Amino acid sequence: MALEAIRSGERNEAGIAAVLRLLGARFGPRVQTGQDMRAQHAHSTTYIPAQLPDGVVFPETAGEVCEIVALASAHRVPLIAFGTGSSLEGHINAPHGGISVDLGRMDRVLSVNTGDLDCTVEPGVTREALNTYLRDTGLFFPIDPGANASIGGMASTRASGTNAVRYGTMKDNVLALTVVTAGGKEIRTAHRAKKSSAGYDLTRLFVGAEGTLGIITSVTLRLQGIPETIAGGVCPFPSISDACNAVMLTIQSGIPVARIELLDALQMKASNAYSGLNFAELPTLFLEFHGSPDSVALQSKQFAEIAADFGGGAFLWTANAQERATLWKARHNAYWAQKSLAPGLAILSTDVCVPISRLADCVEATQADILAHGLIAPIVGHAGDGNFHVGLLFDDKDTADVARAEDFVARLNDRALAMDGTCTGEHGIGQGKMPFLEAELGGALDLMRQVKRGLDPDNIFNPGKIFSL
Repeated sequence: MALEAIRSGERNEAGIAAVLRLLGARFGPRVQTGQDMRAQHAHSTTYIPAQLPDGVVFPETAGEVCEIVALASAHRVPLIAFGTGSSLEGHINAPHGGISVDLGRMDRVLSVNTGDLDCTVEPGVTREALNTYLRDTGLFFPIDPGANASIGGMASTRASGTNAVRYGTMKDNVLALTVVTAGGKEIRTAHRAKKSSAGYDLTRLFVGAEGTLGIITSVTLRLQGIPETIAGGVCPFPSISDACNAVMLTIQSGIPVARIELLDALQMKASNAYSGLNFAELPTLFLEFHGSPDSVALQSKQFAEIAADFGGGAFLWTANAQERATLWKARHNAYWAQKSLAPGLAILSTDVCVPISRLADCVEATQADILAHGLIAPIVGHAGDGNFHVGLLFDDKDTADVARAEDFVARLNDRALAMDGTCTGEHGIGQGKMPFLEAELGGALDLMRQVKRGLDPDNIFNPGKIFSL
């Protein structure tokens, strides 16, 4: 009966009560059931309503995760892995109740292999803490989603960010994982070799699975050398099309840009006001180059020439660390700058990704849609990847306004798919993007369901995410 309840989406009341009792006996005060703690573990920076877990457990070792999973498996109780809670699509909600497994105390750097440019960390290590730890080694971890996310959460959502155009996404930078699977068994997906032809690529199966196939207990990461010189700059353009065409030619010309971010005119207005900047309120590119002093100067010169061909203004660039930090802090604060445009409204942050040759078409059509429907929705994007985000401001207490926001998101996703794109470049599916995944992948979704049923037959790992069973 309990298994049928989980599969039908009902709560397994008896199983949840039993597991909470057993966890309490085993872990004592590291099991919390208070309302505030449960609410913290369902909080999400999105309009999707919070669905609280019944309890929160704080394991400190992989062995303890195995124990927790074994108990949950025996009683058919849902487990929702929790990193820092910075995901945007309802990933950490508990639609069927269950236990939130907070991995924040598993925050040790297990090894750093400077000669091999890799490291292994526990899932609760955050990207900022990792780079602080690595600072004296001359190495850094380049994936930067903006938020100080946990490495386990970044692997689970296949995160990327501003550096992806040069360094790739999490799928390109995770060499191996250890994962606790159904029943409480820990497996290793690979070793530290930089390449392997040994069997199925299980590492990439779990990277991006959003915690629906198991709970990650360690991550082996590819590292990079800290560049000798880093230069960043800003360049305004007369139109979105001009800015996107400059991006496309920059990429096609082989200029190894590390970051190339697009902010539309409304986003520039918001960022100027929120971050105390004084840039033109025009479509603008933020860029960064990594390399030797000579190569960075050459790359900056080459980009300035391309920008001029598309009507770009003066490319103002600097290698001063403090000036660059101010620039990228403003970029990372884009979400809060968007909210400041209308502090009384809620914000829905959503993303799509299209082939870079269609980026200008997609952004311009989206801006026309925003204008036609009287919406407030700044746009910011990882232009070098064809990935952009819309911060839609709306009244989440007005059902008509919520419906209008959802209609906009549906049109945005339909538009991206019509251009051979994807419904999400980096936010993931969670709950929020579930309606669009089937339109994108069709019959491939049935294969995903088979994988889910094969690895998690009782549907205990983060149920109700990515797709329904």
